[in-house]
Amino acid sequence: MKPRITLITLGVGDLQRAVRFYRDGLGLKTEGIVGTDFEYGAVAFFDLQAGLKLALWPRKSIARDSGIALGSPNATDFTIGHNVSSKVEVDAVMEQAKRAGAVVVKPAHDTFWGGYAGYFQDLDGHLWEVAWNPQWVVQE
Repeated sequence: MKPRITLITLGVGDLQRAVRFYRDGLGLKTEGIVGTDFEYGAVAFFDLQAGLKLALWPRKSIARDSGIALGSPNATDFTIGHNVSSKVEVDAVMEQAKRAGAVVVKPAHDTFWGGYAGYFQDLDGHLWEVAWNPQWVVQE
């Protein structure tokens, strides 16, 4: 298998609410909800960077499609890392997420590994880490 990820799908409880959070609150671009003509098909896609998309799909649809029973979500099962170019940018993204309705679960702070990071949860409890790592160059 080649190390290539092209789509990250987040299971959500309310698709319209989740789209508003990511589109209106965080400013991600989307064509909106598509696939409504199929039962369990409604989904929204967001372009993240070349070759990578974020999908929002109702949790009940993922459960049906995968054949795995719908269970209780747990925020510590998976995190999404958003690396930025500076401490100031970490603070700005954290504030933007908070204004959009996210819950800041750990404010941005100097880390044990020499960087600066904080965590927020989106409206469905998905955990995002916003970080500046002085060892990484972030491609704009």
